[in-house]
Amino acid sequence: MKPVFVLFLVLLMPLAVGAQTSTQVAKPGVNKPASSKTASKKTADSKKSKSKTQVSLEGTDLVRPQRVQPAAAVFTPIPMEPEELAIAERVHVGRLPCELGASVRLEADATQPGYFHVLGKGFHYRMHPVSTTTGAIRLEDKKAGAVWLQLANKSMLMDQRKGRRLADECAHPEQMAFAENMKTNPPPVLFDTTGMGRPND
Repeated sequence: MKPVFVLFLVLLMPLAVGAQTSTQVAKPGVNKPASSKTASKKTADSKKSKSKTQVSLEGTDLVRPQRVQPAAAVFTPIPMEPEELAIAERVHVGRLPCELGASVRLEADATQPGYFHVLGKGFHYRMHPVSTTTGAIRLEDKKAGAVWLQLANKSMLMDQRKGRRLADECAHPEQMAFAENMKTNPPPVLFDTTGMGRPND
């Protein structure tokens, strides 16, 4: 009986070893080499992910080049002499009505004493006083070629480059009062013309 049992065990041993080997091979993830198809899929997924990341970054400022803004023009004020600062104190500021329904507004420059902003429809000048021999108050923007001339009874804005007036008959309340006073009290005549043109007796 024993020899038969021993023979039976000897016959079963190869079957048991084969079953164990097949079980180990069938286990997923154990010493299983990656197939070329799986590797290709991983490469494609990686490229796709990288492409998406690049597209998302292109919509941001990290990839898009920044535009370089041109440097703002630097304003270099001319130092005012005491005489010019004294002229600036006599400049009429505020909104001055002009002929044909136009108007000009003068504002003192808060950052630079002696300078004024002269504004109107279609223009904006930065002016400073200039000494004159006539006694009239004169403001200039030499870069733009504009001149503001303030007389006793009116003011005017001129474009010297084009040789034309941009605004005329502009008047501050003080100038209006002076103009009215001139109508009732005209200035004296400087030259006596009563005897001019008469034949000799």
